[in-house]
Amino acid sequence: MDLYEYQARDMFEAHGVPVLRGIVATNPEEARAAAAELGTPVVVVKAQVKTGGRGKAGGVKIAKSPDEAAARAEEILGLDIKGHVVKKVIVAEGADIAEEYYFSLLLDRANRRYLAMCSREGGMDIETLAVERPDALARLPVDPNAGIDAAKANEIVMAAGFAGDDAPEIARILESLGKVYAAEDATLVEVNPLVKTGDGKIVALDAKVSVDENAAFRQPDHAALADKESEDPLEAAAKAKDLNYVKLDGSVGIIGNGAGLVMSTLDVVAYAGEEFPGSPKPANFLDIGGGASAEVMANGLEIIIGDDQVRSVFVNVFGGITACDAVANGIVQAFELLASRDEHVDVPLVVRLDGNNAELGRKILSNAGLPGLEQVDTMDGAARRAAELAAS
Repeated sequence: MDLYEYQARDMFEAHGVPVLRGIVATNPEEARAAAAELGTPVVVVKAQVKTGGRGKAGGVKIAKSPDEAAARAEEILGLDIKGHVVKKVIVAEGADIAEEYYFSLLLDRANRRYLAMCSREGGMDIETLAVERPDALARLPVDPNAGIDAAKANEIVMAAGFAGDDAPEIARILESLGKVYAAEDATLVEVNPLVKTGDGKIVALDAKVSVDENAAFRQPDHAALADKESEDPLEAAAKAKDLNYVKLDGSVGIIGNGAGLVMSTLDVVAYAGEEFPGSPKPANFLDIGGGASAEVMANGLEIIIGDDQVRSVFVNVFGGITACDAVANGIVQAFELLASRDEHVDVPLVVRLDGNNAELGRKILSNAGLPGLEQVDTMDGAARRAAELAAS
């Protein structure tokens, strides 16, 4: 889960990272009041969206009075920044910036460790810096068991080229940012820019944090950080039913058992869709796991048919521990459960069963005579048929 800047800023402050005061506002009047409360000669009004490039899009503006802060907030609120509509701004203290730095700590999945990146040149597109001047960006592996302790923080500071009186304070801040990462079960902690002010203070001027939702069981406070307003209603409904579901933009609903099989199904459907008008694509990722009970199947179908974009559904199951006859019975019972809820599967359903007890599963579905349900023996053939139905 990505956090808004103001949420990440509060997290930084709680772990001893120096930040500037900031107040969230949802309308111009609140922005005016926030600037007055801060009482600094200059404030910065910043859009709160979970994407980069705010400054270039006009989402970060300077104000030199409460009235000007209200005017800047009015300009920013409602702005569309890369598909994200601004509903909140943070009014923050202005800073006399002397130098700008960059730091991030992220999960390096490929190497099963963390990766720290640090540069004396912050405030710009770090991807551009990494490509055009890679020597200006220090990259250091971090042992997840140790994290960023004092020794690792000093190593990062030296590798990035910091020296003199600032180096110890920057190292202390990097150590604190490492505590944020570890204590909050983060997958990303980024500061761009980390600044040195005119009076020599080192301050995190921006804050970006992503936390691992798989760690929610030990991070109960993180539930309050979820953005309920902007959450897709189908994803919210699926989460409430404990379904592993992600909404996509296509028209072929996907149900499978196992994340790897579902990912492969998405690829096969996307490829098959290229043959037909409109190039139908997957509408979702939905992994029902190993136990395709009637209730789980009914909940999955309910979520998928609740998507107005879905024009066909592809159920792709490989029977293993859970045999195909159990899956087939689950599909039959799912239709019955949906009917009892006064809901019906009103889009065509293409089912492919393979693996343990596949023949018995197919026979169960054939005997059930479920409306709109077709069976196809192969994964490629079923994907093609589902795409064809979605295009018709």
